[in-house]
Amino acid sequence: MGFKSINRILILLFTIVILASCKEDKKVIKQTEVSFKKEGELTIFKSDSTQVVIDIEIADTDFDIQTGLMYRNTMQTKQGMLFVFDDDQPRSFYMKNTRIPLDLIFINSNKKIVSFQKNAKPFDESSLPSNAPAKYVLEINTGLVDSWDISVKDSISYIISL
Repeated sequence: MGFKSINRILILLFTIVILASCKEDKKVIKQTEVSFKKEGELTIFKSDSTQVVIDIEIADTDFDIQTGLMYRNTMQTKQGMLFVFDDDQPRSFYMKNTRIPLDLIFINSNKKIVSFQKNAKPFDESSLPSNAPAKYVLEINTGLVDSWDISVKDSISYIISL
């Protein structure tokens, strides 16, 4: 074997080593399912004196409010997420990274329902405004506002589980 052949082999080996060390680590990052964590119970008091009771998860920190129901595949019928803000003001939500179609119920500081955004589409980043000042926002599965016949001026109360 001549000097040129050895040089070519060394260059080839060196190139292979360099390419192998520069190769990206292609680990698969798997998004884990975020599961529902019951943190309280919410009652909707309807004008016809009937009530709807659901389990709620509470979003009251900046992280929880920003994340909401993102990355979840399902939510049970009698479950929802209650967003709690410090004051009444116009609110706007969107469905970025949210896989579940939702109804949004906007509620003022007197715990009266002031408006809805029904049938919010998964992954849609369009603005979903409250159209009235709200302190709370309740997210439930799409179609439940109509199914439960919830109306503006119905009211809510909730308790936090210990």
